Amino acid sequence: MRDIEFVRSRFVKHFDGLTGNIYASPGRINLIGEHTDYNGGFVFPGAVDKGVLAEVRPNGTNTVMCYAIDLKDRVEFAVDDPQGPRTSWARYIYGVVQEMRKLGVDVKGFNTAFSGDVPLGAGMSSSAALESCFAFAINDLFADNKIDKWDLVLVGQATEHNYCGVNCGIMDQFASVFGQYGKLMRLDCRSREFEYFPFKPEGYRLVLVNSKVKHELSGSPYNDRRNSCENVVKHIAAKYPDQKFETLRDCTWEQLEAVRAEVGEEDYKRAHFVLGEKDRVLAVCDALVAGDYETVGKKMYETHEGLSKEYEVSCEELDFLNDVAKENGVTGSRIMGGGFGGCTINLVKEELYQKFVADAKEKFAKKYGKQVEVYDVNISDGSRRIL
Repeated sequence: MRDIEFVRSRFVKHFDGLTGNIYASPGRINLIGEHTDYNGGFVFPGAVDKGVLAEVRPNGTNTVMCYAIDLKDRVEFAVDDPQGPRTSWARYIYGVVQEMRKLGVDVKGFNTAFSGDVPLGAGMSSSAALESCFAFAINDLFADNKIDKWDLVLVGQATEHNYCGVNCGIMDQFASVFGQYGKLMRLDCRSREFEYFPFKPEGYRLVLVNSKVKHELSGSPYNDRRNSCENVVKHIAAKYPDQKFETLRDCTWEQLEAVRAEVGEEDYKRAHFVLGEKDRVLAVCDALVAGDYETVGKKMYETHEGLSKEYEVSCEELDFLNDVAKENGVTGSRIMGGGFGGCTINLVKEELYQKFVADAKEKFAKKYGKQVEVYDVNISDGSRRIL
């Protein structure tokens, strides 16, 4: 996380010299379970020790005054502005304000300065960290009857849907709000039931390798894939009218095969990946309980193959990093996040760590002419007030 004193110094400088409360909310990793959340399946995320730190103080007006420290950019908007700011980063804060107001929170104007150290475009959900941080802060400062954690998650999701153009599921915001130190979480995205799993893999390290290929999820690439999944469900529901189908979670392998010719090969492949990923998440949970990290790694590689060849959200650079992991005997490796760039997440034996990192840096630079960034992952706490 960013340094508290640094954020406070910027807040004091850019506003009235008074201090406020400081809030933190993390980015996240997802060990396995990609593109399953909006399909009603399972995901397996954890909060990390990188996130957003914000100082917030009510200002006694109807205006929200925001300073983005890292961008050196300032935006103001009225709490009840029906349009809101055009600046992309400010849309997240504006959206959270509007969604909290819909829940009956009497949001007043406030001053805020914030900074983040979640690498942008790395698939670690910097946007969810920003949304969750401000949802938590607004709840703490303005709600007479506190909104529960699940509603804070849904506020973040609704912000993406209604103000930022991304029709996302709930995993990112869930991980940011509910995260606990040293624990991963298996979330059932249909029922919202979840369970904490201790994650302290002795003899292994969890490592992200950032290709620094930037992905932009708003617009067609993400939503096209969601539409593919919904199209398959629609066809299965028409073929089996006596059963209820809401998402691919409700569909079987046999039912998918029954509509293959009708939905087309592209939609079929995307649905095929989602059904397989649902099974892989459950297999990884069983493997973790048994301490079987070799199976965890095998399933990670299977997920990457599916994301690359079936869901088609990988890219040449990420496939290359996955191959480098295999060459170095890395236990498991896959693309992480929505896709179209970002990181691979790697489960690496301690004794192989140095060689793998050095090899990935050297080979990637030689092939693509740029440097990867490597982050060790530490599982951390979710949204909270610090000061």
